[in-house]
Amino acid sequence: MNREELRRRRQYLEEGAQKIVSNMGKIHRESLRVAEVAHDAPKILDDLERQFEEKTGLTKTDAAFLFVAVALQVARQYLLTRFRTRLDDKTAADQTDGHGEEHSNRQHRYYNPKLEEIITNPVPFDANIGSNGALKGGGRLGHRVTALGHDPVLGLVVGTANIATSTLTNNRFESFHISTNDQNRDYFRCRAKTVLVFKRTIDKFLHQGMKGKAIVASSLCKEVIHLKSDLPTKNSLPLPFLPYFNPELASKLAEYGVDAANVKTVIAQASMATMINWLIAMLHGMFYFGGKSKGMDRDLYEVRTRKILTYSNVIASVTNLAVVGCTKNLKLLDVGGLLVTLHRISTDQTFIREVKHQFVLGCFDKMIDGEELHLEECKWHPILDTEKGTSKDFDIGQGLPSKQST
Repeated sequence: MNREELRRRRQYLEEGAQKIVSNMGKIHRESLRVAEVAHDAPKILDDLERQFEEKTGLTKTDAAFLFVAVALQVARQYLLTRFRTRLDDKTAADQTDGHGEEHSNRQHRYYNPKLEEIITNPVPFDANIGSNGALKGGGRLGHRVTALGHDPVLGLVVGTANIATSTLTNNRFESFHISTNDQNRDYFRCRAKTVLVFKRTIDKFLHQGMKGKAIVASSLCKEVIHLKSDLPTKNSLPLPFLPYFNPELASKLAEYGVDAANVKTVIAQASMATMINWLIAMLHGMFYFGGKSKGMDRDLYEVRTRKILTYSNVIASVTNLAVVGCTKNLKLLDVGGLLVTLHRISTDQTFIREVKHQFVLGCFDKMIDGEELHLEECKWHPILDTEKGTSKDFDIGQGLPSKQST
């Protein structure tokens, strides 16, 4: 091996050694940096949490949205969805649209009353004279539990069929023909077949032309009007389906205020509270897409939106509870809104925790990763093997042959 070849080899080795030393230095410095970050992890994480709170804190614009949201919820509580004063049966009937003057005058025809009779007579499932235990077990609500025509859902089918056939079907699905006595009052005439009650109603609608369809349609309208007139009364109506399974429980729940009228009010409260939340969220979101929060992560902006909704619902519910506590007026209680508030607290806090977790750990991971090291590449260099007359490639970084070529 001549001097020139030795010089060339030494140059290759020196260059490779310098690159290896440089790479080791970079790796060493990076290791020290990562160790320092790991050592200061508690402090760094606290600082990242503080940054998260700063980024998701409510701005002046957010405060304006919060004020509007609270105002809408409070207005909704006392103007639109408060519990109404219960009425007596006559007053409720007079105030129900479509409810006309009625009098009992049934010209009895088994399963086949005339249209005029259906329109002018009261619904047959309000009869109770001569029931002989057929309507027992209704408790405080009486026949409004045991006569299925008063069920807010089942009544649309059973009550309609009863009106179309001048019958009454109780919660045991026993049916009775209803007629009018000498005092012009409805009474239980005799037993009827429940199967025929529905069969004859279907037959009227399908096979008796327009006359039959008019009877069924009028019966359905009368059923709906009757349910609407009974709903706001003192006894109101039972919860749907419950009278069939447990009439005593339906009546007991009604004693504690869990009846169809109150449930309807609670549903209205929750629905309108949710609608207001949706409206505020939509309008606040438009400010993000409108460029008012340019450069901010969408999830972080949504945290601010959810804070507005949670705070507004909590403020509205707390003030409502305070008003009810001071006035002792349970009709002002916003039960539906309170349920929505509890739901918002649960779901919004879960979302905020997830976003915070992603933000803090995401930023910490980036600090651990740091910048790319850009290590110098140690290339393979051909070195002549003069003794064997072959050329070999060596990795200067490792000093190992990579391949042979002739």
